[in-house]
Formats: sequence, structure tokens, C-alpha cells
Amino acid sequence: MACRQRQKGEKAPSFAEIEREQGKVDISKFSQLEELSGKLKLENIEEKLMHSVMENDQTTIDEGMAIEEALNRGIGAFTPDMMFEKLVRNFTMAKSMFGEALIRAVSGYDAEYLENNVGIPEFQRELKRKITERLERFKRDKIIDKQGLITEKGIELASLIMCIQELDNIIPKGMYGERLHKKISIYGDKQDTRNYRKGDRYKDIAIKKSAKTAIRRGHKEIGLSDLKTHERQSKGEVHIIYALDSSGSMKGDKIGVCKKAGVALAYKAIQERDKVGLIVFGTELKEVILPTRDFSTLLAAINKVRAEAETDIAAMINKAIEMFPTVKATKHLLILSDALPTKGEDPEKATLDAAADARALGITISVIGINLDNKGKKLAEKLVEIGKGKLYIVKDLKEIDKLVLEDYYAVM
Repeated sequence: MACRQRQKGEKAPSFAEIEREQGKVDISKFSQLEELSGKLKLENIEEKLMHSVMENDQTTIDEGMAIEEALNRGIGAFTPDMMFEKLVRNFTMAKSMFGEALIRAVSGYDAEYLENNVGIPEFQRELKRKITERLERFKRDKIIDKQGLITEKGIELASLIMCIQELDNIIPKGMYGERLHKKISIYGDKQDTRNYRKGDRYKDIAIKKSAKTAIRRGHKEIGLSDLKTHERQSKGEVHIIYALDSSGSMKGDKIGVCKKAGVALAYKAIQERDKVGLIVFGTELKEVILPTRDFSTLLAAINKVRAEAETDIAAMINKAIEMFPTVKATKHLLILSDALPTKGEDPEKATLDAAADARALGITISVIGINLDNKGKKLAEKLVEIGKGKLYIVKDLKEIDKLVLEDYYAVM
């Protein structure tokens, strides 16, 4: 760490030169880089299909969006004859069942154009031909199997499309309300400097500040008393469980935007080296992922979510209590739902009792309520009061990803 003595008449080195000189270190002294963003590997998507997505191939993107929309609407299989029959027999009902995006992807026509022409026999023949051709292409691309069932490859393609769309949406928005705890840690971001202490890591030495101190004191070498090290600011570890209501009333756009908000949460939290878990709940707990930094596992699980049945929030909270680790960390449960709990003899009491149990174990609870009625809002208010969290009432589905991130940054 010593600075060599200058010869008479030699020009004093600049701070940049000092820094470069001090930068010649044994790389074995550096610790292994920390994982910042988790794993993102899709097992069933071959490189060709991945390139098609990244290069904005509209055909591939439409296929992925069709699978995503089918999952959001609880549709697990594509049958040409069944889809054609429903579109022709009662277009309004078919539109409600399939949604405009899925109809467009499978037929090639906008919903409005279809509605105006579906009663014409010549157009019906053309429509049936197009639906059959497109679903045959889905089979060739192996996103559905020979029976029309959605394959794992189809689910991963839909996951990839959903991920790209959501990241395109949230990255320009910035990071809502982000703030860090003031806990000092060697693993955080570099902040102010302080005097060197025994045990500080070499990589944390503030070279410029140390050199300036030595020069200001007239020292010919940088001594221990001159050394400055960066303090680091850390937010502390956060474990957050994203609890997504998949009851029947969440079908369609609601479940779709909530899934994308889950992708946003997983992406941002893993970037911050936090862990995210997932519970998908309805009558039963359909999907449970322990808090993790494995982005691909979360992405695949989120995209598989389908809306059906009724709601059992109490069982979900009790499961979340089991899922949080015993390590010292911030533990937070974020619930997204559009309805009251409906299962059990006294579902409201069971829900509040479960919330009290969670709070006793240091778990906070927030609720994002989608178009809650007055009774639902009152229950949600009691729930977050017990859970020491926040209540967000959603009227515009486009705001959900923003609120999910806002809640995450509030507990950091």
C-alpha cells in the first residue's frame, strides 16, 4: 500500500495515477461476486423460438399471448370445432369466455370484425379454415399437443412473452418510492467514508480519499492512519410472499394484470437480493413456492395460474406463516383479492384470527383489493390493521403493478 518516494524534480502523480498504482492487487484477495438477479432459464424453449421472441416475430408473440390469455381464462385446451361452434352460435358469450386477445390469435380477426360477419355462411367457412390452420401451427410449434392441450413449452413461451411485456412496462416507470434502511453492512452500496478498521475488506478501501489524506498530512507513504474505507448502506434482507387470489371472479383481465404485477415484484426484489415466495389460493392452495431468488421458477408458477372456484384466505395466511423462514429478516405478506373469503363456517373470523397469528410471529400483511364492495373493504381494513400493513383499493387495473412495487418498497 505504500506510495514510492518522488525523485527531485519529478512531477507529483495525479490522483488517477495513484489510484491506478494502488489498483495492482492480488485478485485472490477478492471475494466471489454475489448473485444479483437469480436464475432465468427456460427448459423447454429452444434457441430458435427464443430468438423469434427477442426479434419481435409477431407470429410467435401471438402464439404466446394466446396461451397466456387461455390460462387467464381457465382454458386448458384448444379444439377447433368447439371454438368455431361457440363463435358462430353465440358470439357475445364466446367473446366473454375466450376474450378478444385469444379470439384474435386463434382466428386472425378482430372481435368487432368477427361480430359483424360471423353470421355470413361464406365467412363462416373461411373462419373455420383459419382456426384449423392456426391451431395446426400451434401443434407444429409444440405449444399444444395432438389433443390440443397446452404443453410445458407453451406455458414457457407465454411466460417469456408476459415477462418481456411487463419489464417493458415497469422499467421506464422507475422504482416507486424506493428507499433503503439505514443499517450499516459490508454487503450494501458504498456510501460515506470512515477511518480504516482492522478487519475491513481491501475492496472497501477508498483509494482517492486515503491518498488525499496522506498528501494533505505530508506523508511520503500511505500509512494505516491515512486509510479510509467506504461504509456501506444495506436495506436488510426482505422475504415477501405474493398471495394471489385465483377464485372464479378473478378470471380474465384481473388475473392477467395480477400475474404481470407478480413478475414485476419478482424481478425488482431479486435485483435487490431479496426473496419472493408465491401462494396461489382459491378453495385450495394451488401453488406454493417458498421465498427464493430463482426468477424462472417464480415466472413459470405465476404464468400457470388459472382462475376458478371460491376463496379461502384464512388457509392461505396459515400456509404463509409456515413458509417464512426462522431467520432474522423482514417478513411481509401481500394479498391480492377481489372478494371476501367464502369458505368455512365463519370465514371472516378465521381470516382475522390467522392474521393475528401471523402478526404475533412478526409477519406484516398488506392487501390490494380489486373493486371491493363496502363489506369487503371493511374486512380488508381490519386485516391490515391487525397485520400492521397497508390497504390499496384498485379501481384501475393498470395501477396494480405500481401498487405492488410501492408496497414492496414500503417494507424495505
